[in-house]
Amino acid sequence: MSDNYWLMKSEPHVYPWSQLVDDGSTHWDGVRNYQARNFMRDDMKLDDLVLFYHSNCKPPHVVGVGRICKEGYADYTAQDPTSNYFDTKATFENPRWFMVDIEPVQSMPDPVPLPDLRANSELEGMPLLQRFMRLSVQPVSKENFETVCHMGGLSGIPER
Repeated sequence: MSDNYWLMKSEPHVYPWSQLVDDGSTHWDGVRNYQARNFMRDDMKLDDLVLFYHSNCKPPHVVGVGRICKEGYADYTAQDPTSNYFDTKATFENPRWFMVDIEPVQSMPDPVPLPDLRANSELEGMPLLQRFMRLSVQPVSKENFETVCHMGGLSGIPER
């Protein structure tokens, strides 16, 4: 079993946690940053846990824990000319962009706002809290993941 932990950002007006819960799972498409793509293509593994983070809202906050339920595969939206994520350089032979599937594991009883994350000295060094860190997919240490889970009212890291 993989011991990787992640944080994935979604804007609540685009795809909120509640929609993931209703849907049961979804593909995480439209990522157009090479480092984030590499994480999804090369490093995210089946059963890795994810902090689901609502961004571009006031205040941004962690709302739940998800799980990778399908490892990286070609993001077909890059080859769809009607998609907002269309990329003229993406082909079947060289897809360029990748995605994973995610499913909900547990909602945070108490969503954890960004100011509270910043105020917690145990989270020092967490990529999300670094200046200019804008990646929509980023690694999280097991210790930081557990701290955020506790802050959200969970007794620890949920079972995979």
